[in-house]
Amino acid sequence: MHAHSSADVLAAVAEELDRGGRRDRLLRKAAGGLAFILADYLVDHCGSAYGRHVTLLVGSGHNGADALLAGIQLRRRGIKVDAVLTASTAYEPGVSRLEAAGGQIISADTAEALESLSRADLVVDGIVGENGRGGLRGRTAELVSAIPPEVPVVAVDLPSGVEPDSGEIRGIHVRASLTVTFAAPKPCLLLPPGCHAAGDLRLVDEGLPTVSGTPRVRRLGDRDVAALWPIPERTAHKYLRGVLGVVAGADRYPGAAVLAMLGAVKSGAAGITRYIGPEAVTAQVLSAVPEAVPGIGQVQAWLLGSGVDNDEDQDKAIDTALRSGLPCAVDAGALKACVRRRLDGERAADAGKILLTPHAGELARILGWMGQRVDRSDIESRPMYYGRIVARELDATVLVKGPTTIIVGPEGVIASQAEAPPWLATAGAGDVLAGIAGALMASGLEALDAGEVAAFVHGRAAMRAHIDNDNGPITASEVAAAVPATIGKVLGAARFRRSVST
Repeated sequence: MHAHSSADVLAAVAEELDRGGRRDRLLRKAAGGLAFILADYLVDHCGSAYGRHVTLLVGSGHNGADALLAGIQLRRRGIKVDAVLTASTAYEPGVSRLEAAGGQIISADTAEALESLSRADLVVDGIVGENGRGGLRGRTAELVSAIPPEVPVVAVDLPSGVEPDSGEIRGIHVRASLTVTFAAPKPCLLLPPGCHAAGDLRLVDEGLPTVSGTPRVRRLGDRDVAALWPIPERTAHKYLRGVLGVVAGADRYPGAAVLAMLGAVKSGAAGITRYIGPEAVTAQVLSAVPEAVPGIGQVQAWLLGSGVDNDEDQDKAIDTALRSGLPCAVDAGALKACVRRRLDGERAADAGKILLTPHAGELARILGWMGQRVDRSDIESRPMYYGRIVARELDATVLVKGPTTIIVGPEGVIASQAEAPPWLATAGAGDVLAGIAGALMASGLEALDAGEVAAFVHGRAAMRAHIDNDNGPITASEVAAAVPATIGKVLGAARFRRSVST
């Protein structure tokens, strides 16, 4: 999936119109798809569509026009439709035709608008689309705040009040259960925190030609991951498949080493995984992961820092690894050493070989080491912005862990993955992710690809564990255990699709 800037999408629409495409044709196709989804949503969540009450919040833009035209089709299915006009103008053909079809047109300034919201089974957000900037204000903000919390909201194109190209939120905004978008997703639908206001995502093909311009954000799907995953050749042996060295864990945090090793070994991406750590932790690692090889030896990549806690021998091992020029996945206790070395210009490994895996708090600390005072809350409200600063200054790939994981390349490539259930917010989950990423780097993947693929597999494995637990809580160990079957399913589905197409 590729998300394009709002300007590129608007340019594609303008180009289609210049070629003789009719605006009402594009609107009708978009509205037809939207109406189908809205009626289907009513059936799923209310048991039926007929006789239900839908309130449209309608602005002056294209998404307001889409909402009005979809409302006409809903009226034909026996659904009560109110259109609350939030701007001084609206798509006039849609207004007049909806009124002729029995829909009610309501001014936003009236008490009737609030009454309609209180009676609604479903609210449709068509207030502002790709031209929206900043939070909602005035009466529109009052109406959005008055939507009953139990009433689902479907946003047209994107949730109003969310910045289209950055996903940032700067005031009152719509929080949707579902967003229906057209032509191409806007970046805010893939980037936090805006994507968390969008709910589920549905894409409607309105017949617009492919949007030109470089995508702002990308997200991998099953086929992309299958194409990148390192499948061993029939003649391969364990050394050819790559060797990962892991410096992780401490006497205080032995579990971090175990989980990082499990993530690496269960992924099967590398042929051998070596462990370097305190003697007592090594014993625990070998007990939990008998496939681990203890001690220093030849490796093709390093995983550094998960659970490391001021151990002199491990600090020396981390320093040696960072000076080696080999690919490094850098987590937790190794971040400071890596950041300081790269700030000082000591960059033994090039940009494609360094993957930093901080959560928001750790990214704030990295920025502090770089001379910028930033709070964790600032990172959570602008993860793409701060991730790009760090990636550019350190000439490295930065994976910002969170409900939606952001992966930022040093040249500005932005990726996001969001396969995981909320239950993945649990101790040790990041260690498993780091293990998967390190193993992928040992197999030969560059940092950006390894970060994206690892985030996908990690999230999908968490969802598999969640389902296996009857949709209940999960642990990091269960996520690691679900990794092999998750990879097998992705690869198997890709092989099936290839055989069918052949």
